[in-house]
Parts: sequence; C-alpha cells; structure tokens
Amino acid sequence: MTAGGRRPRAETGSVTLFAVGCLALLLLVGSALGVVAAMVRAHRSAQAAADLAALAGATSVGPGGPAGGPCAAAADVAQRNGATLLACTLDGRDVRVRAEVAGPRWLGQVADLAAEARAGPG
Repeated sequence: MTAGGRRPRAETGSVTLFAVGCLALLLLVGSALGVVAAMVRAHRSAQAAADLAALAGATSVGPGGPAGGPCAAAADVAQRNGATLLACTLDGRDVRVRAEVAGPRWLGQVADLAAEARAGPG
C-alpha cells in the first residue's frame, strides 16, 4: 500500500483471476459429479432391468410358458425397461440374465453399463 492508502497498480485485478480460477474448478467438479450421478443412475436401471428380466424368465419356465421360452420372456421385459438382454442361460429351473443400458455420453466417452441377475426356485 502506498502512503495515501491506495494499492499499487500491479495488485489491481488479482482477486478477479483467483475468483475465475475457483469458478472454473467448481464447474469442472460439478460436471464430473454429474457424470458420476448419471453412471450410477444407469447402473441402477440396468440392475432393475436384469432383476425383472430374470424374474420374468423364471416365471415362464416349465409347461404353459410363452412360445419363445423363458429367454424370450426375459428379453421382452428387459426391452420394456430400456435395456438390451446380452445373455440368458437356463440352469435347471434357474434363469441367469445379463442386461445392458446405455450410459452417459460426455466428451465422446461411451460407457454402457451392464448388470447380471439370477432368479428361480432354488
């Protein structure tokens, strides 16, 4: 500070640069948290679709099931829940499925999320 109580010209505007830097950091962290939240949401959707598809497949095991069998029922339920059925296997009366949903697309990144589920009497 000078004798008159005024700051030298070299220090004027230095707080502005600091504030802009802090704002940029906050925007970056907020964007990253948004992507993480979108990925968590997509994984939860994939898990719900896989669970429901496995239950639908296990319900249709045995006589009187749908024409395509348990895997056709599982694929239909997965599609209705916004997922793609990647795999469906029968192990006795148990049905194991793997479903996938599209994840967030951010800055060219592709992150599809998958989940597995099993349903049956045993």
